[in-house]
Amino acid sequence: MYNNLSIRQKQIVWAWAFLAIPVLFYVVIRFYPTANAILISFQNWNLLGSRTWAGAENYIKLFNDPVFWQVFRNTFVYLLLGTPISLVISFIIAYHLDQLRFMHGFLRMLYFLPFMTSAVAMAWVWRWFYQPVPIGLFNNFLASVGIPQVEFLRSTTNALPSVLAPAVWAGLGFQIIIFMAGLRAIPRSYYEAARIDGVSTWTVLWEITLPLLKPTIVFIVVFSSIGFLRIFDHVFNMTTNDPGGPLNSTEPLVLMIYDTAFNGFDMGYAAAQTVVLFVVLLLVSLLQLRILRDR
Repeated sequence: MYNNLSIRQKQIVWAWAFLAIPVLFYVVIRFYPTANAILISFQNWNLLGSRTWAGAENYIKLFNDPVFWQVFRNTFVYLLLGTPISLVISFIIAYHLDQLRFMHGFLRMLYFLPFMTSAVAMAWVWRWFYQPVPIGLFNNFLASVGIPQVEFLRSTTNALPSVLAPAVWAGLGFQIIIFMAGLRAIPRSYYEAARIDGVSTWTVLWEITLPLLKPTIVFIVVFSSIGFLRIFDHVFNMTTNDPGGPLNSTEPLVLMIYDTAFNGFDMGYAAAQTVVLFVVLLLVSLLQLRILRDR
């Protein structure tokens, strides 16, 4: 039968043959767990016993849970603060680093190093920085200049920014590398023409650099937003004595899902939270792509 096929049909057969394994892998790894999580969200299950149908009970419980809305707010605070701050800082560093020639490769490596380091290790180092006197680095410095020590991780107002700071710092290296790749992709002829015409540096930045960096900015914004919506490692390891911080002030949605599933053994409720997170990630990504798309 194969020998009776035309060359075009044989090419299609071979194409599907090579695509079959990755498509099957993607279906098993991505689509099946997603569909199963949606199914579990309508059931009661404690990981060990049998599943029982619960209908919309888990979602009703979710939307009537004040802790969920506190966690939901925390998650969006991470997003709304972390994304623009990391975007602006990484662009400023990449913009100036791109113009630097002396030790350029070494400095780029230093900025990228935190991204390659284990998030758990970095979280514990920063946790040590935040400790009270005489252990914590920051409070020791404040004490040396006569400033009272600050409760970084034990304060409902300071805990979230204190956790967000190392998370932003850890992701800067990746964003800087992406920004530098985008800057290097801009044709130098635009800058040469602007220099000949006597255009100011700020005009070049706003009229040439930023518009041509739009695809790069879109990628970084979407990638960074997904990361902050899924933040977990830094929060979990910096608040291990009190997961989620004082009065859940630092708890993101992913940590709530983890606690519900593996400490509360309520997989149905955890799956409902997961579905909400999935919908939020999808809507935020689509909204950002729509706002930032080329017109």
